[in-house]
Amino acid sequence: MKKTFKIDPVTRIEGHAKVFINLDDNGTLENAGLVVNELRGFEKILIGMEADRMPHITARICGVCPTAHHIAASNALDHAAGVKAPPAAMLLRELMYMGHIIHSHSLSIFVLQGPDLVMGLDADPATRNVVGIVQANPELAKIALRLRTIGQKINEMVGGRGTHPVTSVAGGITFTLDQEKQKAIQEWINEARAMLPAVVPAVKGLLLKALEQHPAMLNDWVAPSWGLGTVLNDRVSLIEGKLRAIDETGATRIEFGVEDYDKYLVESVVDWSYMKKVHINLDGGLHEYRVGPMARMNAMRRFGTELADAEYAEFAKLGGAPCHITVFQTYAKLVEIIWAIERAGEIINDKAVWGETRVPVTFKGGRGVGHVEAPRGTLIHDYEIDENGIIRAANLIVATQQNYAIINRSIEQAALSHVIDRPDETALLNAVEFSIRCYDPCLSCATHALGRMPLEVAITRGGETVKTIKRNN
Repeated sequence: MKKTFKIDPVTRIEGHAKVFINLDDNGTLENAGLVVNELRGFEKILIGMEADRMPHITARICGVCPTAHHIAASNALDHAAGVKAPPAAMLLRELMYMGHIIHSHSLSIFVLQGPDLVMGLDADPATRNVVGIVQANPELAKIALRLRTIGQKINEMVGGRGTHPVTSVAGGITFTLDQEKQKAIQEWINEARAMLPAVVPAVKGLLLKALEQHPAMLNDWVAPSWGLGTVLNDRVSLIEGKLRAIDETGATRIEFGVEDYDKYLVESVVDWSYMKKVHINLDGGLHEYRVGPMARMNAMRRFGTELADAEYAEFAKLGGAPCHITVFQTYAKLVEIIWAIERAGEIINDKAVWGETRVPVTFKGGRGVGHVEAPRGTLIHDYEIDENGIIRAANLIVATQQNYAIINRSIEQAALSHVIDRPDETALLNAVEFSIRCYDPCLSCATHALGRMPLEVAITRGGETVKTIKRNN
């Protein structure tokens, strides 16, 4: 018998998606996955536009990670013009990006995943939200929201705007540092760093408590896979460097420049979703892989700053190296927040940040490829530009696409541990959602469409739908 339930409040993922869970006639799981219902079409929108507008236009793909698209586009234009942005420009781009990482990861940990960690997976949905966090732990909520604000202030000052930055351009950056701005940024960094002794143990404690209450998340939510991240001087890097692919054991299989991504990364269409999968094509086989904070740490295992490297060592003790435990991605984001604060402090005190910030650029036609490590993982922009500086073709590969296969695996694991043979529909929906939130998916980036944010879980048995649970907001 088909049965439909409606559960509120709005789910905490960015975008419009449906989850299917297929059971056979005996009630055994056949498969499960995420269905993205929006049409992916932003690459077509870019055709015919002036190339030098790409950092501004592509930043509008998403209000959650606009800085990632802004700088990826700038890097692609630098490549197309055959120029290297001056050292000061690269440092200032990176400083902007450190603010973006602090802001985005704080949002993900405390606002999107936080309600599950603070209130518990089984809490009443009416209180399992950011308001519930404020009521349950007002001091932590205050610190978390202030940390997010500091990240956004850094991003806004260097980027010219908070949500859609404008200063990074082909050949460099239009922002220039002065003593007043340096002092303000330094004060924000100092304030953020002073928060770490409270934030770090609080997040770790909540995560460990959740694992204690739901041991299946530690023992069963494990998805061994290849990983991809950017490395520079054998350290984690976010806006420049080589791409390093590792296998399930952590062994490096290949390193390559982003301009060669199409030799190794293969997109494929699935007939049940508008989002494409991506595999690494190497050694005669297609390999599923993950990107994002945990993948970066698995691939590099070194940040080059004192506090982040010390916390990574603690991470490795608890989760292993490489780590494949899905929920440890929350911990990985925490380590990257620590690193972003430390790295921002290094940049603002680097004498090279006062140098020339821009070089002349002329587009003569050809290809431009650039990338960054977005908060959610590797983001690639690829443009074909004609002799008049007009975009004639564009391809964007985003993090959520690359995590798609592993997200689907995690949904299957959540279904097995919390759904099948469980009568509680609320637990069903939230366990599945929480497994998805660990990847912090951005469906607007992955599909490049606007829309509302409902989630639907459909369960079939023997090909017949037996239960559907929806959130329609």
